[in-house]
Amino acid sequence: MASPKSRPRDGYPGRALSLILAIAVALVAIMFATGYKTPHLGIDLAGGSSVTLEAKPPQGKPANSVNSTSMNQAVAILNARVNGLGVSDATVQTEGSNTIVVTIPKGQKNSAQVLNEIGNTALLYFRPVIAEAYSGALPTPAPSASSSASSKATPTPSSSSKVQAQPGGSATPTATASKAQGDALSQALTAASSTPKASTTPKASTTPKAAGTPTPVATASAPVNTATQGLSGTVPAALSTQFNSVDCSKAADRQDYQTSTTGDAVACAQQKDPTTGLWVKYALGPVAVAGTDVSGAAANINTTSGGWEIDLTFNSKGTSQFAKTTSTLVSATAPTNQFAILLDGLVQSSPEVNQAITGGQAQITGSFSEQEAQSLADTLNYGALPLKFVPQDVTTVSPQLGTDQLQAGLVSGAIGLALVILYSLIYYRGLGLVAIAGLAMSAVLTYSIMSLLGGTIHFALNLPAVCGAIVAIGITADSFVVYFERIRDEVRKGSSLRPAVQRAWPRARRTILVSDFVSFLAAAVLYFFTVGSVQGFAFTLGLTTLLDVVVIFLFTKPLITLLARRAFFADGHPMSGLDPKRLGGRPLIRGGRRRPAETKEV
Repeated sequence: MASPKSRPRDGYPGRALSLILAIAVALVAIMFATGYKTPHLGIDLAGGSSVTLEAKPPQGKPANSVNSTSMNQAVAILNARVNGLGVSDATVQTEGSNTIVVTIPKGQKNSAQVLNEIGNTALLYFRPVIAEAYSGALPTPAPSASSSASSKATPTPSSSSKVQAQPGGSATPTATASKAQGDALSQALTAASSTPKASTTPKASTTPKAAGTPTPVATASAPVNTATQGLSGTVPAALSTQFNSVDCSKAADRQDYQTSTTGDAVACAQQKDPTTGLWVKYALGPVAVAGTDVSGAAANINTTSGGWEIDLTFNSKGTSQFAKTTSTLVSATAPTNQFAILLDGLVQSSPEVNQAITGGQAQITGSFSEQEAQSLADTLNYGALPLKFVPQDVTTVSPQLGTDQLQAGLVSGAIGLALVILYSLIYYRGLGLVAIAGLAMSAVLTYSIMSLLGGTIHFALNLPAVCGAIVAIGITADSFVVYFERIRDEVRKGSSLRPAVQRAWPRARRTILVSDFVSFLAAAVLYFFTVGSVQGFAFTLGLTTLLDVVVIFLFTKPLITLLARRAFFADGHPMSGLDPKRLGGRPLIRGGRRRPAETKEV
């Protein structure tokens, strides 16, 4: 019986080569498929935008709340917001006692969004709705002779927004609620257009009605501008004056009116309802759940509707409070079965509660764009700013080095690479081709990963990062030298090439791993204990060091193993770089063995 085929002593190098080639091809394919074909450049190479923020004390807080402690805390939070993973090269620094300057590289995918929303404090609250109403002018609908609908318009739930338990949570099954972002009043225009006209005089009531008794909307032929239209619910007496005076259609009135978390408050919707084009304002009860009790937030695509949503996870305190709130609201009638989700005092959505949510997880859905959902999730994750910030100036920052300097740096790097290649060919000859192939593989992996990181986490390649990539050439070349010299030492001792390759690998591998570990440790220390552009150098150095380990294990070692089976290298051709005569070793005899060492008589 024939014995099973034994595993070769030098393993199956083709598998490792196939793996790293597949990884390289996949990275390049993803790079072209996503359109992230070039790395993002940092501020010093491509310029960017700068915004100056002036700190103001939050509403209800004394002026001395703007101090060094709160400013340093704000800088840390803003750094986390604009840098994400800390590698986008955005800079956040204080100027004076109450000013922060944020600079963002040109070409960042979210630079305009960050500059526009950087001053948000991200104070998130969940408050029960007491009453709601139209706010501002009601557009005149087209007259309809055939319509005969009721003359009363009430805030009507829309199916475009809901809060529900996340799939897989322990909440009561299918806990859902629906309300358009900003509480869509979708029947307003229809009801108004179908109301028989009793008078040509504009009529609208500003007197709060009992819950469930809406106020008739105006039936005049011209637009009206009243304080309260289509009121639903009963406004508390203490809020009545403020509620009637707020006009959410005016930008100046869309502000944070919250002075206490334990008292009632008035709030405007964050934006007009996309269905009706109307503004909505709310009378709200005390805070039921604070945003500080949200332990995590993530922007994802809703698999059912296809729209963007924010998935929330509450801590133990928030889970208990959210369950208590939804359990109470589920038995109420509109609008008191709703709760408003406020960010910085503006209502992001006001969903109805149809079932208690007890699992500590929920989803906020609505008419969010990808950027809006991601921005809200980011600000919730990174925390609330301790101060209010007012943008004072937005300017464009010119490149500090410019195109000529960048090209000069790249030319210098190319010259250095060419010298390494030339030296490898002269000194190692055939083995030099292996070094060149390894450098090429490392370059493909490094470039594709940097391009993808630039498009996904906004990694910006600044001048120090370019220096880190150039240093990586030396790290990769050093790994080749260590392995090549170990092989040549074995050849000098009289070993044939295939056993020499295998015996040299354990000692070379140990030396390479120790060397790369030291480089990676230095990069990690620099990254975590420095800020700004030095982090770019540390990040690139750490990344290329890890790639050096991948290349030496999955590319260089397997490739040399395969070449050792070829007569050109195995027989020690003078151009192979492994000629025993040139290395000062013992010459080959027939059968691929070395002559025994000569002994000297004493």
